[in-house]
Amino acid sequence: MSEERETDRTIVKTHVPAYQKRIWVDHADQLGMSQSEFLRTMVQAGRSGFEPTGGSADSSSEATETPADRDLETRIESVLAGSDPLPWEALVAALTDDIEDRLDEALETLQEENRVRYSGRDGGYTLNERP
Repeated sequence: MSEERETDRTIVKTHVPAYQKRIWVDHADQLGMSQSEFLRTMVQAGRSGFEPTGGSADSSSEATETPADRDLETRIESVLAGSDPLPWEALVAALTDDIEDRLDEALETLQEENRVRYSGRDGGYTLNERP
């Protein structure tokens, strides 16, 4: 079995402020998801260029479809074309393979331009004040 189709699970740990975890737990509960499922879904959605429209998960329709939605649908069709059935994890991996590198490059650029800084004290990245 190729690495792309591997579906074995592994533990991923992160540290976030308590208020952030409370927000995630509440949101996961609202969606009827476990915390693991919620975080995995949100990370993968973010990695796919997902941009929330402010509506609920049940409110999607042709009228609210964005170009990003169409692009994602086209990418899904491309990944699935001519392949064996893919499990969820493999499909997500195929659609999100390069976002971490792109994020790292963008953050480096923003930091070099003094537009963003990392603050351990604040617990993450922040925008620098503009004069």
